[in-house]
Amino acid sequence: MDTRIPPWSRKKYNIGELAAVKKQLRELGLNTVCESARCPNIGECFKKPTATFMILGDVCTRRCRFCAVSKGQTKAVDPAEPGNIAEAVRRLGLKHAVITSVTRDDLEDGGAGQFAAVVTALKGSFPGLVVEVLTPDFKGSEKALMSVIESGPHIFNHNLETVPRLYPAVRPQAVYERSLAVLKRAKEMDGRIYTKSGLMAGLGEEEEEVMAVMHDLRAAGCDLLTIGQYLRPMKDNIEVSEYVRPEVFERYKDAGLSMGFSSVASGPFVRSSYNAEEVFAVMAVRL
Repeated sequence: MDTRIPPWSRKKYNIGELAAVKKQLRELGLNTVCESARCPNIGECFKKPTATFMILGDVCTRRCRFCAVSKGQTKAVDPAEPGNIAEAVRRLGLKHAVITSVTRDDLEDGGAGQFAAVVTALKGSFPGLVVEVLTPDFKGSEKALMSVIESGPHIFNHNLETVPRLYPAVRPQAVYERSLAVLKRAKEMDGRIYTKSGLMAGLGEEEEEVMAVMHDLRAAGCDLLTIGQYLRPMKDNIEVSEYVRPEVFERYKDAGLSMGFSSVASGPFVRSSYNAEEVFAVMAVRL
């Protein structure tokens, strides 16, 4: 199979466009998944400006084979982080803030308390701000999940990433059924919250497997779905199995909408938080 990057999966950006946002983030000691995960959309997002804040440090305790985030010794939780993120939101003039994290299995609550603190700080400072969280699975802890839900994010996102068959190769420390249960329980804990998940294409999945996952997500009450092309960030990461053609992404989008998702963003450069503000705004109008 030809695995050369096709034109529809290439994106260029001007490094100079990143400087202003990076300066603000470094001054506040903040991390973004845009940088740590080597997202191809970083130029477009930083130019707006917008960013997906990554809390709890920049070192992950898991070794997912698709991810470029550093692995190794974690750092202590920073009590100043919620306030610093609120200041970054003020400086950047954001109307929609996305908060994600590395996975912190070394912490008793998996970092849920810090998620809750950030959401509380943002909602207290910016009443009109839409707050979206993209969390790890907290090892299935209902107590941890409840603390995040009770803080009141507008959107709760947890990515399934791939189809069940590929979990051992792609997410060896994760469990498909556990991740699905996190989304289901989040919706059950607070039906007002929009739940969201994301998948990567091009890891060796079959179309019917993707469709089956989409049905599982709808059965769990998931409202929003993103599907994008996996791009190998570093040579140590799992190889791309296939560059999925744009028409396949369109089939996924059409199928998802017919299944009842409120919004489906599906395309080569779609990522969990890519154009999150615009997608949510359009969906809110439709609802």
